[in-house]
Amino acid sequence: YAALDEAADRHGAVAVLLGHTRDDQAETVLLGLARGSGARSLAGMPAQKGRYRRPLLELDRAATRQACAAQSIPVWDDPHNCDPAYTRSRVRHEVLPVLEKHLGGGVVEALARTARLFRDDADALDQWASLAERDLRTGDGALDAVKLAELPPAVRRRVLRRAALRAGCPAGDLFARHLETIDLLVTGWRGQGPLHLPGGVEATRRCGTLVFRRQGD
Repeated sequence: YAALDEAADRHGAVAVLLGHTRDDQAETVLLGLARGSGARSLAGMPAQKGRYRRPLLELDRAATRQACAAQSIPVWDDPHNCDPAYTRSRVRHEVLPVLEKHLGGGVVEALARTARLFRDDADALDQWASLAERDLRTGDGALDAVKLAELPPAVRRRVLRRAALRAGCPAGDLFARHLETIDLLVTGWRGQGPLHLPGGVEATRRCGTLVFRRQGD
């Protein structure tokens, strides 16, 4: 994506079109399930995010190949897609065919539909968390732990994640286990000491509030 961004900036591109299909979406949902991810991960890939567009997301892979063949458009296959060293490749060539065989056709379509439903739910919860965070912030930027405890867990974890990211946690390194530990500062407070999070961020409960700060600041 960094390479695509650089090329898009160089050419002044308004949009970048990606070739992900419904099959890719189904694989993404299965990978999220295997990792025990939350709703946002199970929502799969969005049809649009920023300058990126995925116009083929509602079509299966076979249909795109047939369309290319009908118009004499050459198809290039990335060799990584057939390399069993990659988890996605094993899902594509081993897991999904077994599911289709034993559960009947339509598994890919069902997984893609699941992604759409999860995306609607995740968008709603993210919006709720954004509004709640504004109400929970104290004058010094901390979060009111008492009010946090009153939120539904799904919303509360999103508020905690937003706060950790804002303090400097890298998004790719902040996992569910980190959020569960932070959540204990709200729901299972027994005088725990500071939590050390990715990116050198520290989370502390102090005087009924949660404080996120980068260590050394």
